[in-house]
Amino acid sequence: MNKTPANPPIAPKHRETTNVHGHELNDDYGWLRADNWQDVLKDPSVLASDIRTHLEAENAYTGAIMTKTEGLQETLYEEMKGRIKEDDSSVPSPDGPYNYYSRVIEGEQYPVFCRRPIEGGEEQVYLDGNKQASGHAFHQIHAASHSPDHKLLAWSYDTQGSGYCTLVIEEIDTGMRLDTVIENTGGGIFWSRDTRYLFYAKYDDHNRIRWIYRHKLGTKISDDVMIFEEEDTGFFLGLSETQSGRFILIDAHDHETHEVRLIDAQNPLETPKLIAVREKEHEYSVEHDQSNDRLIIHTNCQDAQDFKIMEAPLSDPRRENWRDIVPYQQGRLILDVVAMKRHLVRLERENALPRIVITSLKDNEEHTISFEEEAYSIGMSAGYEYDTDTTRFTYSSPTTPSQVFDYDMRTKERTLRKTQEVPSGHDPKDYITRRIIAPARDGEQIPVTLLYRASTKIDGSAPMLLYGYGSYGISIPAGFSTVRLSLVDRGFVYAIAHIRGGEEKGRAWYLDGKRANKKNTFNDFIDSAQHLIDKKFTRKGQIIAQGGSAGGMLMGVVANWAGELFGGIIAEVPFVDVLNTMLDDTLPLTPPEWLQWGNPIKSQEEYEYIASYSPYDNVEARDYPPLLVLSGIADSAVTYWEPAKWVAKLREMKTNDEPLLLKLNMEAGHGGASGRFDYLKEIAVAQAFAIEVKNLQNTGS
Repeated sequence: MNKTPANPPIAPKHRETTNVHGHELNDDYGWLRADNWQDVLKDPSVLASDIRTHLEAENAYTGAIMTKTEGLQETLYEEMKGRIKEDDSSVPSPDGPYNYYSRVIEGEQYPVFCRRPIEGGEEQVYLDGNKQASGHAFHQIHAASHSPDHKLLAWSYDTQGSGYCTLVIEEIDTGMRLDTVIENTGGGIFWSRDTRYLFYAKYDDHNRIRWIYRHKLGTKISDDVMIFEEEDTGFFLGLSETQSGRFILIDAHDHETHEVRLIDAQNPLETPKLIAVREKEHEYSVEHDQSNDRLIIHTNCQDAQDFKIMEAPLSDPRRENWRDIVPYQQGRLILDVVAMKRHLVRLERENALPRIVITSLKDNEEHTISFEEEAYSIGMSAGYEYDTDTTRFTYSSPTTPSQVFDYDMRTKERTLRKTQEVPSGHDPKDYITRRIIAPARDGEQIPVTLLYRASTKIDGSAPMLLYGYGSYGISIPAGFSTVRLSLVDRGFVYAIAHIRGGEEKGRAWYLDGKRANKKNTFNDFIDSAQHLIDKKFTRKGQIIAQGGSAGGMLMGVVANWAGELFGGIIAEVPFVDVLNTMLDDTLPLTPPEWLQWGNPIKSQEEYEYIASYSPYDNVEARDYPPLLVLSGIADSAVTYWEPAKWVAKLREMKTNDEPLLLKLNMEAGHGGASGRFDYLKEIAVAQAFAIEVKNLQNTGS
């Protein structure tokens, strides 16, 4: 990588000026936003030639500058690939007469979906992702749902990365595809219990799921019945299913309000039943306890900020009939609850660590599945069955590969079903996991998870990759990741700052990092970095910061506010044009996102607050650390022009010659490449950048 590269692409400037709340907002690079962006999501080839020319020039420039790292990228890729068991399979999940599972084949990129009779017999491959992906640069299976009679498969796929999916139905035994082909679908696919009806969601032209439809097998798509329409463009819409299988759930929600309706899967022609009308800031989800003919409701009502669990009679589930069964406890965040025939299983978090709690429906006795490591991650996986005493969970830590356990809720016995294999070898004793607390400038305590080799000296000399997100209440798990080991094995300390905006320390941790409190997120990350420097886990200028999407916004802010702390910044699909995006209500996520960031259209105060931190609007004439910006052309969540505009403005304004690179995947969207090996190549680019800029800092060249 050259530190002073020649001839970077310089974007032309075409000033666009708008006036909002008496403020003049200038944008010199707004022309990079294609007028036909909705069409570009489905077919990138329709992108205007002047925009495409500039983006391709950015890619060519990045390729030329990163040429020096090609050998390193290949080495990193082979290392990461060597840690993947190429011929692997998931633990089978029983459902009626079959065990269902997926597996991957050596040398192939995509999963194969299979089943085998529980009583024994030959494996049946009912969906081969590799065959389906043939001829596509991008192919992702979004949903695959076998019918209750196990004869049909409804599945949907995306060939651009935009989220727009095509739904098809096939006979499992013959592979014959029915005439049913439904375009522009998204979300889950669910069957009525008699296998005669299928329920699915559809997108509008703005990439927003707006409608729920019912399809009767054997009829025309044009005859499908719309059973629910969401009229509020600020609401998301989704489908799910109770563990009992009795009800399909229509969940209309924004970031702070939910409204749930039940579709009776045994009576699919009935009108969906509303549970509780939407009330501002009331969030709830619903499970079904079939044994006691009641609904189990996970809710934050009655000021239960960290949620509690209530029950309501199925016959009359109005709010006035709800009563507590797991009362509210401040600081204990209840994340999820699953109702099985004889047990309730809930996932909760306290002091930034998760746990699973089992409640017997016979006597209401509780017990907890406990763990001993300093930092770890747990995931629940209830499977298909309802009448069972077994639940499944996954466990890992930064040093411990993922383990899948079946847990007998009656005897409290764990059965290890699978341990993640690392073919190239992995000894947990070679690594150290730590959980430390960094003080924030306002007195809060920020959890930070660390991973490093036992041989790494903690004396300030080690380079560090510091990851952050801090939005939407999403907590970054302290789990195992094979791809991190390539950096850690080269002497890096890998750190995750669990900053405000996530829910690691409960709901209040999230609320203290959104809207008018958003700057806490950025300050927490900077304060975490400074604490890690003070405690000699690294030193100033040796930290590579990394974040994606809303975490990419974090990267943009810290580059503006505290770039001198960092040796480099990796911003993936970065949400950096916050002000302009929140002013454009035609974009897919803008109306829902007003609850996260504020509505600058209606509120001058919120306009000014967003304007004070929006990365694109706060680029200034100053030195910036090396920057690698990664994005995708078919991204509907963070549109391609946000990083493109940001890089163009940075290149215009920055006063030093550190590398500034934009790599835009012209065949993918928000999640990057779809193939498991192609995805590793994208990670290898980011890690090679981190290693090279670390070397630049060490050599001073």
